[in-house]
Amino acid sequence: MKLAVVGATGMVGQVMLEVLEERNFPFTELLLVASQKSVGKKIIFKNKEYRVIGLQEAVDQKPDVALFSAGGSTSLEWAPKFAEAGTSVIDNSSAWRMDPEKRLIVPEINADILTKDDKIIANPNCSTIQMLMALAPLHKKYKIKRLVISTYQSITGTGVKAVRQLENEYKGIKGEMAYPYPIHRNAIPHCDVFEENGYTKEEMKLVNETKKILDDDSIAVTATAVRIPVVGGHSESINIEFENDFEVGEVRKLLHESPGIVVKDNTDTNTYPMPIYAQGKDDVFVGRIRRDESQPRSLNIWVVSDNLRKGAATNTIQIAEYLLKNKIL
Repeated sequence: MKLAVVGATGMVGQVMLEVLEERNFPFTELLLVASQKSVGKKIIFKNKEYRVIGLQEAVDQKPDVALFSAGGSTSLEWAPKFAEAGTSVIDNSSAWRMDPEKRLIVPEINADILTKDDKIIANPNCSTIQMLMALAPLHKKYKIKRLVISTYQSITGTGVKAVRQLENEYKGIKGEMAYPYPIHRNAIPHCDVFEENGYTKEEMKLVNETKKILDDDSIAVTATAVRIPVVGGHSESINIEFENDFEVGEVRKLLHESPGIVVKDNTDTNTYPMPIYAQGKDDVFVGRIRRDESQPRSLNIWVVSDNLRKGAATNTIQIAEYLLKNKIL
């Protein structure tokens, strides 16, 4: 089992290595791959030193699986080259997500659609993954009609540059800016680039990826994505209108029984999900579960998850684990 991690020196790549070690992912050979400027760097993994190699060298070694977290343009150029060499590519960028020929996978929801022909598999956007982990069991039971989403997203979703910006601002140091405005003591309603319809790319990912993963174009979705000065994970306020009515207690039970979900919902003890508790964990936390009293068959929930783990690295590795377990490689 030859495994390649492409983008190994980046923020998500580093978390991938942590998760691979924690889950004891079975490989016989590990290739750590990055852009030309990082080739030759040394990375310690499981007390062993690895030399970072370039993309062509990695393709030539024909790994069985390549976990990609190297950006959209790199993925568009190199994922097909790995696939042609027989490698199963699981890609973290947005490059392949809406390609009708490519599968968009959250293992707990739709991994069963994967076949040996799927050589490039797309990992959904971080905010979509955590949201659908909570929504998929509810959709199955009550059928979702409409979603109104507000996200409160960690700066780690932007990358190392954003983390540095916040740290610099916190210390009163002028430095490189990842955002057009200060992020310290601020909330910026602008995640990714604006599109012609006035929504950002991040907001439209929530719209389009939801329909593709749940395989239901009838769901109406609208979203506002906000960047906040937080490191631990993304938070989401989700208003759900169902076709069928529900009991709040039944919703809680359904979520409690769903794999990968932790219900934290007790207003008597001020128990609810927060990014400070989600950081470093693979679970998706759901709380503030309550009926929307302004509209029939509608529910409000609050969903929090570490965007670098379940939102990126862990989901990618879970897909690889599924391929191995089901002999789909």
